Amino acid sequence: MRNAPALFAFFLLLIFAACTSQTGQNSQKEPVYYVDPFIGTDFFGHTFPGPVMPYSMVQLSPDHYNKGWTYCAGYTYSDSSIMGFSHTHFSGVGMLSGGDVLVMPTVSDKIQIFPGSRENPDAGYRSRYDKKDESAKAGYYSVLLKDYGVKAELTSTRRTGIHRYTFPASDRSNILFDLGHEIGPDDKSGISLIRIKGDHEMEGVKVANNGVKIYFVAQFSRPFSYYGTWDGDYQTPESAEGMWPYKYEEEGKNVGAFVSFKTKSDEDILVKVALSHVSIEGARKNLIAEAPHWDFDAYVQNARDTWNQELSKINIDGASDEQKTIFYTLLYHSFLAQYTGQDVDGQYMGMDKQVYTADHNFYPSFSVWDTYRSQHPLLTLTAPEEVNAMIRSIIRKAKEYQWLPAQHFRNVFEPEHSMVGDHLIPVIVDAYQKGFKDYDVEFLYQAIRRKAMEVPPSAIPINAGRSGLPYYIEKGYTPVDRVNESVPNTLELAYDDWCIAELAKALGKQEDAEMFYKRAHHYKNLYDAETRFMRPKKLNGDWLEALGDNEQEIVKAGDHQYYRYFDPLLVGRRPNRHYTESNAWQYLWSVQHDPAGLIELLGGNDAFSARLDAFFTMSPGISPPKYVGVVGNIGQYVHGNQPSHHVAYLYNYAGKPWKTQERVREVMERFYRSGPGGLCGNEDMGSLSSWFILSSMGIYPVTPGMPVYTIGSPLFGSAELKVADGKTFRFVAENNSSANKYIQRATLNGEVFDRSWIHHNEIWQGGELKFVMGPEPNLNWASGKDSVPFSMSNK
Repeated sequence: MRNAPALFAFFLLLIFAACTSQTGQNSQKEPVYYVDPFIGTDFFGHTFPGPVMPYSMVQLSPDHYNKGWTYCAGYTYSDSSIMGFSHTHFSGVGMLSGGDVLVMPTVSDKIQIFPGSRENPDAGYRSRYDKKDESAKAGYYSVLLKDYGVKAELTSTRRTGIHRYTFPASDRSNILFDLGHEIGPDDKSGISLIRIKGDHEMEGVKVANNGVKIYFVAQFSRPFSYYGTWDGDYQTPESAEGMWPYKYEEEGKNVGAFVSFKTKSDEDILVKVALSHVSIEGARKNLIAEAPHWDFDAYVQNARDTWNQELSKINIDGASDEQKTIFYTLLYHSFLAQYTGQDVDGQYMGMDKQVYTADHNFYPSFSVWDTYRSQHPLLTLTAPEEVNAMIRSIIRKAKEYQWLPAQHFRNVFEPEHSMVGDHLIPVIVDAYQKGFKDYDVEFLYQAIRRKAMEVPPSAIPINAGRSGLPYYIEKGYTPVDRVNESVPNTLELAYDDWCIAELAKALGKQEDAEMFYKRAHHYKNLYDAETRFMRPKKLNGDWLEALGDNEQEIVKAGDHQYYRYFDPLLVGRRPNRHYTESNAWQYLWSVQHDPAGLIELLGGNDAFSARLDAFFTMSPGISPPKYVGVVGNIGQYVHGNQPSHHVAYLYNYAGKPWKTQERVREVMERFYRSGPGGLCGNEDMGSLSSWFILSSMGIYPVTPGMPVYTIGSPLFGSAELKVADGKTFRFVAENNSSANKYIQRATLNGEVFDRSWIHHNEIWQGGELKFVMGPEPNLNWASGKDSVPFSMSNK
């Protein structure tokens, strides 16, 4: 054929054009495209795959089970049956909470009022499913419930969960509401109420553990035919069941309701469920304002657009698709920890159980032992519009509670969820030092100071105060034979006191500043020069006896108990342990405010670096009993738990930044991956994710409260951050690759940059920090004494 060569060339041109077009489309994918909500749902990451909005009150997701630490998020990837879809979850916590207002579609002539077991789903209303029939993306979740042939799709607004159930042809398609369901124990749960209104609506209140109330209003897209209620704690003697058809209201601890429909094949029924912490009327207002129509796909698109706007605050380049999936999913996680607590009219439930109205977003949960280190500092860069609202929320809590609260969730202080330290303080001071000052800082300072000087008044639980405060003030440490986790308690209170000193200095309170700076040195009182550890010390001033050849045992002294012997490799269990979820090796470095002082204690830069080297290269083993949080190991470094998170950056303070670059890059590449097992441990309200986001750009806040970031090893070719007044700040890494992880030289806005830190204001003003990377360390870059980051001892 005479024209064959021409035709062949034409087809080649078409193929090339199509490939080029596809490549161009891939290179321009929006950030939201890369979000994979399944990352972290395996290996105890405790994330959940359901749809959620940034700062969302509703966190709608499937629940596999609701008992035991494995199911803190209600979901673990390896399971294969679903109990239903509940509307509250916490992202990556190590506690059991949430799982409120569970909804489940079924197809059955019999109404099951219990979920059944994972081993025998047929015993209840739960359903099996196949992984191939499950999908999730930002703002959307879908699964085919095999036992019923129902396709379940979920999306949400900030305060309303939207369900779309596609039923088969059936005379009895049902939708169940189970208020008895919650994640974790229900021994402190109260009496809930569920009420059916007309043939389109349901309302009620779930009274969850520790008295938290979740009000709801649900509306259905079409009238239901049958309805009724149940009480899982009661069986009538006549029917031997606790179910009542055509009863429209039920009260009890484990009550629920059902509605039934006759459906055609592939018929959609939508359910909108709005929440409120204030009232049923508040939930109804939220539903009307946020979910006025029945266009499910429009809600999905709105959620996707909202997420894309948030995720576009950082744009990365010079990254593979897998790296972008990891980055944007973890950025997504970082926006889930803080969630909205007020209704659309501004009303919220205060810590004193009174209703108040806020003129800003009110944030009811602060898991600050986890989040002060990286998640809150990241938000000062990615969510500056919310930072003042978070601090103003803390002020409201302090006024309502009449005390600066400790770590808390859902605006309720629960002693069993408290941690060492007083870490609302670094969250506040970090924000203030970075220029976020739209609040009453004098009131806040006085509340902080009072808590640092006094035990709580009788009306406040003693656990809401600083643990062992009288000993800390008098002795300069908290004694092991009087205070739980006495070593980190001392170290973290010393850091908190440094934060107070910085705030006092900024406010012109020089006398207070000097007092708190002095207390910030208390960490030195637990340094044992012989063992070179922060070691437990008794009330009489003696060091806790070393284990040696002894067998470990537990000492009980009244209500207090502790391990008798000091063992640097012992993590142990509450309430006996000396260190918080860590051992002496891992807590040696918890002097974030004064690395220079720690370097001096350990014998100078070389000795300090050698000690760090040993930490990263020794065996990862710990003394029994083994502990679930010791994961993500490099030697004794444990990336799966927060006390280690800053440690790789400490080489910078000893003038050896190339070692920081090597270790930080190793952590990023070893412990952050795609897929359900992509996190090395408990996500802890965005802390693992936020660490990666900051570190992948090349920075990390070792000392929140000081508006400075230390330099690591940027992971991508570039990361562009949107900052103030429409400006951007670009982190650029030329010649970057897995092998080229060492900084050779750097410039900031075209000027030579020879230090291992950068000030927050330098970033916030916009500009460019450019690194030239290489395969071998540059031992001269940022190694001089004037190039190291600030510490209390050298500031």
